[in-house]
Amino acid sequence: MTAPDDDRFDWQAAEADLTDATGPDAEVVDLDAARSRRAGADPDDTAEGGPMLVDSIDAQRRPRFTLTGFRDAQRRPILPGWLRSRTEFTGNLAWAAGLAAHGAGYHALRVPKYAGKLAWRAPVGVYRVTRGYTRWLFDLEGEPVRQSVVRASIDRPEEARLYQTLARQRDRRVRWRGLTAVPTFGVLLVGLGLLATAPAAAVVATVAVVVVVFGMLGAPADRPLLDTAVVRNPVTPLTSDEVVRALAALNISGINQALRRGDTGKRWFPAPIARENGTGWRADVELPRGVTASAVVEKREELAAALTRPLGCVWPEANAEVHPGRLVLFVADKDLSRSKQSAWPLLKSGAVDLFKPFPFGTDPRGRMVTLTLMFASMIVGSIPRMGKTFSLRLALLGATLDPRAWVLAFDLKGTGDLSPLEPVCHRYRAGDEDEDIAYGLAAMREVRAELRRRTKVIRELPRDLCPENKVTPDLASTKRLGLQPIVIGVDECQVWFEHAKYGDEFEEICTDLIKRGPAAGITLILATQRPDAKSLPTGISANAVLRFCLKVMGHTENDMVLGTSMHKAGIKATMFSRRDRGIGYLAGEGDDPTITRTFYIDGPTAEQVIRRARTLREQAGTLTGHAAGQTVDTVAVRRGTLLDDIAAVMSDSEAKLWSEVVCERLTGLRPEVYAGLTREQLTAALKPYGVTTGQVWGTDPDTGKGANRRGIDRAHILTAITKRDREQGGRAAS
Repeated sequence: MTAPDDDRFDWQAAEADLTDATGPDAEVVDLDAARSRRAGADPDDTAEGGPMLVDSIDAQRRPRFTLTGFRDAQRRPILPGWLRSRTEFTGNLAWAAGLAAHGAGYHALRVPKYAGKLAWRAPVGVYRVTRGYTRWLFDLEGEPVRQSVVRASIDRPEEARLYQTLARQRDRRVRWRGLTAVPTFGVLLVGLGLLATAPAAAVVATVAVVVVVFGMLGAPADRPLLDTAVVRNPVTPLTSDEVVRALAALNISGINQALRRGDTGKRWFPAPIARENGTGWRADVELPRGVTASAVVEKREELAAALTRPLGCVWPEANAEVHPGRLVLFVADKDLSRSKQSAWPLLKSGAVDLFKPFPFGTDPRGRMVTLTLMFASMIVGSIPRMGKTFSLRLALLGATLDPRAWVLAFDLKGTGDLSPLEPVCHRYRAGDEDEDIAYGLAAMREVRAELRRRTKVIRELPRDLCPENKVTPDLASTKRLGLQPIVIGVDECQVWFEHAKYGDEFEEICTDLIKRGPAAGITLILATQRPDAKSLPTGISANAVLRFCLKVMGHTENDMVLGTSMHKAGIKATMFSRRDRGIGYLAGEGDDPTITRTFYIDGPTAEQVIRRARTLREQAGTLTGHAAGQTVDTVAVRRGTLLDDIAAVMSDSEAKLWSEVVCERLTGLRPEVYAGLTREQLTAALKPYGVTTGQVWGTDPDTGKGANRRGIDRAHILTAITKRDREQGGRAAS
């Protein structure tokens, strides 16, 4: 409020009236001091030991140039990522060399065409040079000016003096230029004389140079000499205004509210939008408070439409490492599913060390994505026809290029997609018939027995050879220990786990392998097109380290493959389209899940890789199992003799026995089948027959003391045998 600016205003009378109204002892308030106190700027308040408001300037001031701040600061790399990565550098170098070779070959093929065009244009070039030199020699450039002065002198006689000046200037120029023309023509005549006496090769070279020079000078301005070897498609650069407009079009309430409040979005970008690896633009976006990046990821299709880009070019991701509201938007120049991908680096040469990463695919920015199979198990999931089996086969192809590794491949779909691997597989089977299931069960029992043997070997090794109680590269290379890597690939694994008779045992074995196998050098890769609780039991899905999820239809399937709450965190394989074959989220290999396009290896190409892998194994002497002509004895599995064997080891006088005693007797009866059988495995094997274990009283042979333990009732076994024989139409058990 301002005081009236009027000389007629009586200030003394106004003050007197105010004193009469409030009294002589009224307190006069200093408004400036009061405002300072409210802002926390009162010297008395900020004195040492005095109170400090939580919203004051001092309380909000952040320390600058502190040692802790510099220690926590992120150091930007000196060299770009493509220059620090040997794979990316060699890939870019090979691409540049290929481009140069293409251009050279393209133009080399058209040399006769270019020569003809130069010869045709050379006379025009001679004419242009002669005409230009003549105009310069006789100063014809100034002729229009002189003529205009002559015409003007008719009406204005004083212009005649200007013409005389221009004429004298022209005479001096022509005289000087004529003097320079004499030696020029002399040099030209001498050159022609020397050329007449020169060898034929020199004459041809000189004529070629003259034709090239005059041909280029005679070329039309709109018709270049060289054809275009590479046609580039112009791509519109990504700008901050375009990103903000696209986000506003998504109809996300938090973004719309921020824009309505007057936020222009200029402060949403913590770093400039920049090109990445020459394949597209990356934009880091700090979304308005309360808006999560997953909300944008969910609307990828709408975002692509708002950016007017193909769907395969727009790849939004959540950077949860910063916070859930940090969006990383990559907009590629080309559709990822249709762009040309570089060849698999191991396609024609090279070997794999399973203890180290090997190439698995590329991300939307063209960077290499690797996979490390050792000390981890893997789950691959998607809807049908999205590249699940090809991804599994690619991982197994990498394993076959390690000549030490045993590779076990089970194609339960039965179409033969894994058949190229057969020449090097330790165990291989395709199909879901009874004999195929029996083969797989026998093979998995072998692996389980091998797991127990390995744990004992590792346990008994000296500490200096096995410091961390797990397989090392040196131990895996020592043949006498038998600790070579084992990689098991199962396509359509739900066939095993849903099997009416052996499903529980398959689940028990795979759960054991996925929990304890990695430390012993055993890797299990399970692939399914139906990710649910039956196809991927909880004990398996919760313990897998590596996960590759291609397109799925819902958040439940997404989290079954990638892990709990991944969909909520913005890692959504539901955003992939039907044409994004071979593209999925790879989790577990790095700190964050990565959108990965796997290298495409078809059947004939896979066979070429396997021929090289078999040669490596033959040279190393590591062909084993199926590849070496060995077979698996599945008679015991197919006959289903477990019930009969239990009945045989339990006498009529022993109505009930502890499970441990039954396992011990079974091992003595058929050591090749039941070696290493545990109580839990026996319980799982009996479950399909409807036989359950219960509390059984018995005496411990070592201590002589009686106790209640889990055991088997012989009457239940006999009942199960009778039921089985009745269903199969066989003879009754005796």
